[in-house]
Amino acid sequence: MTFHPPESGPARTVASACAVDAATAAASRRARVVLVIALVLVGINLRPAISSVAAVLEVIRAATGMSSTLGGVLTTLPILCFGVCAPLASRLTGRRTPERVVLYGLLVLSLSIGGRIFFGLPGLFIGTALAGGSIGVIMVLLPGIIKRDFPHQLGVMTGLYTMALCLGAALAAGLTVPIQHLAYNSWRLALVFWAVPAVLAAWAWWPQLQQPLPHARHSRQGVRGIYRSKLAWQVTGFMGLQSALAYCVFGWLPTILIDRGLTPLHAGLVLSLSIGMQLVTALGGPWLATRGSDQRLAIVIMLGMTTAGLFGCLYAPLTSVWGWSVLLGLGQGGSFSIALTLIVLRAPNPQVTAALSGMAQGVGYTIAAFGPLAVGMLHDASHGWNSSALMFGVIAAAALLTGVNAGRNLHVETRLEPAG
Repeated sequence: MTFHPPESGPARTVASACAVDAATAAASRRARVVLVIALVLVGINLRPAISSVAAVLEVIRAATGMSSTLGGVLTTLPILCFGVCAPLASRLTGRRTPERVVLYGLLVLSLSIGGRIFFGLPGLFIGTALAGGSIGVIMVLLPGIIKRDFPHQLGVMTGLYTMALCLGAALAAGLTVPIQHLAYNSWRLALVFWAVPAVLAAWAWWPQLQQPLPHARHSRQGVRGIYRSKLAWQVTGFMGLQSALAYCVFGWLPTILIDRGLTPLHAGLVLSLSIGMQLVTALGGPWLATRGSDQRLAIVIMLGMTTAGLFGCLYAPLTSVWGWSVLLGLGQGGSFSIALTLIVLRAPNPQVTAALSGMAQGVGYTIAAFGPLAVGMLHDASHGWNSSALMFGVIAAAALLTGVNAGRNLHVETRLEPAG
């Protein structure tokens, strides 16, 4: 009988090291899968606070006596809060990790959606403002997290995140009216329903607070010179202008279609279909944008589809409005996903990505906020939609101008300095 002594010395050490490496790699893969799922669930919750209101805006106006202008304020308020609160993201992450700030934002979002059905119109406006502010902070932080944790899958991850945003908007646009009918025609219960998925997203995000590696990579460097960069302003302009068109659609397309003769249910379904089609180009837009040497051609294509689809919904026969809404959704999904991709592509590192994200979304959404408000004011003044259509054409032309400049294959020039 031959006796084989147990492994010892270097052989055992190598085997143990390999086992540890394998276990670490498996844990890292699981952590990335959990992060991807959490990012998708968070993204789904960043639009229902807006598109759910748009779906029942006419019911809210009839029940409360709001004018078109005040209705425009209600649809504008969360977008304005996107821009106002976006700069808070960098301040909040000075002492806390981005993951923790995102969790706090989700909790505020769920409370504000649930609380806005109380205290009448003031409660509705205050809750909507708080929801918009929390969404603005979250949206600034997620591109930096994607840039940091998925540096080699930027197009795929940005597309997946954008697709989740569009999915959330489509679900809220299409389901809010049916939920209202199930809730004994209560628009308040239809709105408060969307606090539930926000709570689920916070629960799914919770494990990110337990991940040590991303926290260790959290940088304390500050970015200087971002507001002096011409390219950064072009990225910001494109983000803001294409968002202005998107929020005009979110806030007013159902009302426009109802005025043209559709029932509220069918008008909400048209908007839901349009937003649902954004899923296709939300995922495919970043892939298309990263195939060539730059993103200019992709931007022209997406803005062309957006403009054609929007004017088709305004003026084409009602029998064809479903097809035009599909074209509109494809264009807007691609425009938005490419705008987010530009933030990542035009920045050389995660720190600049976070700074450019704060600028592009902070200033950009402040610009976008005036779109729905202007539509309401123009409608009150003209009692029609032609003046709004003219405004849509001007915004689309300006978005094209900024987009073709932002789409060039360049990096924003900044410098890094120790924070504080």
